[in-house]
Amino acid sequence: MKKIVVISLGGSLIVPEKMDVKFLQKFKSILQKNYKKHKFVIICGGGTIARRYISALKKEGKSKKELANAGIKATRMNATFMMQFFGEKEANDSLPRNMIDVKNNLRKNNVVICGALRYASNSTSDGTAAKLANFLKTEFINMTNVKGLYSANPKTHSNAKFIPEISWKEFEKRALKLKFKAAQHFVLDQQASVIIRKNKIPTYIIGKELSNLDKILNGKKFIGTSITE
Repeated sequence: MKKIVVISLGGSLIVPEKMDVKFLQKFKSILQKNYKKHKFVIICGGGTIARRYISALKKEGKSKKELANAGIKATRMNATFMMQFFGEKEANDSLPRNMIDVKNNLRKNNVVICGALRYASNSTSDGTAAKLANFLKTEFINMTNVKGLYSANPKTHSNAKFIPEISWKEFEKRALKLKFKAAQHFVLDQQASVIIRKNKIPTYIIGKELSNLDKILNGKKFIGTSITE
């Protein structure tokens, strides 16, 4: 039986300031290379598009729920694009709206792609991915625009130290120190940190260097952060 892997694909990797088609082609190629052993669930983030929508709506005084719903719609737009990118022969041809839809689509597709499934307070697409990893009893790979977890934001702190391994408990502590805000930049959201700790979900955080994705899928040493016991 093929092993299912849940991947949270950051919106900043799907639609950066300038589209990186070569990255998306290589991402698709690596998944195709591993179809013999794996099936994939890809949860798409909202990225820059979501942040721009949320910023504009915030200036208009919209509620937290309205801001969240704008982010959800951005994730679904990115997911629709990725479904087109993979094509109907490989990926689902309609957007799942709940976990049962995802599970059913896995029976006939090598790849199932979705955005956020429903509104949940203080959650991002990472939370959706963590819930799906628990529901499907899989490992969880989070792909973002930094190579893993740091002691501080490496984009604003030049002395930030890279953390290659951390326990579920310690990671949750770090995540919960931060106050949630829509379209936040932390590598994995607070709700996801609680879910992976409670359910002991092996979790990996990697950047856009796609060789590391292939290495995780094949049990090899990779550059990124492992979150386990």
